Amino acid sequence: MGQWANYLNEVGMLNRTPRSGLEFLGTGEQSVAEHIHRMLHIAFVLARTSDKQVDMLRLLHLVLFHDLPKARTGDHNYVNRKYVTEDMERLLDEGAREWPFGDEITAYIREFEVGETAEAHLARDADQLEWLLMLKEQADLGQPHVDEWITPLLARLKTDVGKQLAEEILATPWDDWWFNQKGDPHWVHGSRPVP
Repeated sequence: MGQWANYLNEVGMLNRTPRSGLEFLGTGEQSVAEHIHRMLHIAFVLARTSDKQVDMLRLLHLVLFHDLPKARTGDHNYVNRKYVTEDMERLLDEGAREWPFGDEITAYIREFEVGETAEAHLARDADQLEWLLMLKEQADLGQPHVDEWITPLLARLKTDVGKQLAEEILATPWDDWWFNQKGDPHWVHGSRPVP
């Protein structure tokens, strides 16, 4: 009883699960759900711009489910992982039984973790690129320690399209999408001019 509701409530926990790396950086806030949401968009861009044949739906499923276990474990960053051991096999075995379509969901999580397929490479790059976008925003807002975080992140990127997108992210101010048309009369008058 309640399998669907329980699953959807568990997914909802990701809205309240903070990304712990930002605690170490000392600035910024983001939930795991927010991270996954932007990752989905990054994966879409990577798939569309990749010169390799990619199963888009598979890629999006990998991204959608990759951090579902964090609803149960919390988010452990690189420092935490040196000391905290998660029983991922137990978690995935229980998830396979408890989640609707659990075998399918756990297969996607495992594929992401193993990281051998073309889709998994793109999904893992999307994970890093989402973090890079957060770091770039923090750098543009004056966070002085971001460069120390970016160098190892760039080394984790595996795909050419991921590396190209990283270069574009680093070259583009985080708020350029908002302020790139400052010459528009809207910025002066606060509304669109009447024709």
